[in-house]
Amino acid sequence: MAAQGPNASEYIIHHLTHLKNTAQTSLVDWSVFHLDSLFWSISLGLLAVLILASAAAKATSGVPGRFQAAVEILVEMVESQSKSIVHGDRSFIAPLALTVFVWIFFMNAMDLLPVDLLPRLWEVAYGAAGHDPHHAYMRVVPTADLNATLGMSLGVLILCIWYSVKIKGIGGWMHELFTAPFGAHPLLWPVNFAMQMIEFVAKTVSHGMRLFGNMYAGELIFMLIALMGAAWSGTFGSGLLWLGGVFAGTAWAIFHILIITLQAFIFMMLTLVYIGQAHESH
Repeated sequence: MAAQGPNASEYIIHHLTHLKNTAQTSLVDWSVFHLDSLFWSISLGLLAVLILASAAAKATSGVPGRFQAAVEILVEMVESQSKSIVHGDRSFIAPLALTVFVWIFFMNAMDLLPVDLLPRLWEVAYGAAGHDPHHAYMRVVPTADLNATLGMSLGVLILCIWYSVKIKGIGGWMHELFTAPFGAHPLLWPVNFAMQMIEFVAKTVSHGMRLFGNMYAGELIFMLIALMGAAWSGTFGSGLLWLGGVFAGTAWAIFHILIITLQAFIFMMLTLVYIGQAHESH
């Protein structure tokens, strides 16, 4: 008797489970690492740096090729945005924004791959290594992992604090923490400080949650479309659903190209805005 395949609920749960170094025992467990998110984010980050470095090395002053022209358009777009937002030295900030955009775009674009492609390959390799293939978990979209997006937004927060101290000095930054936004009266110091802390937390959480929410929803929709395609084998219902899954998957993938690009652009723009705010005195 053939083994029965997973039902819809089991399929989604399996695809939403991360490859971890150890089992998670509590809601907040600092000993747990999502190995799949780490692998794909680092790999795609290195790929982004390699592509940008290759474009810089092959750049010519003559008529540019298609690749160089595309990179130049992207660089000019990022430079114009950083120039209008950040008033100060942009020798590090503009390349940072460019890298952030390309890196997040690549991570988002992993969502365009067939939802079962890489997990199935990992399942085969995991089973060949002598492990239970039913526990071969692999999520390939790092930006659909809240830990990854909050980690990136936390990195932006650290940069903002560093630029605030660098530009204003530790004394100037501390003065700003206690005197903005309501004024320098001593009775308002606790209120000002509390408001500054709330602003730091709100900006960091919303920065990461916005990217995570959009990419997680997109990943989930692709899984639901894949379940429609599973009807081809008669697992979930009528074979007509397979044809509907093909059309729905194609339409959503085309629309999703806009989403992955827009979300990368929004994250980059908010990074520039927050760093630009760190350059300003209140």
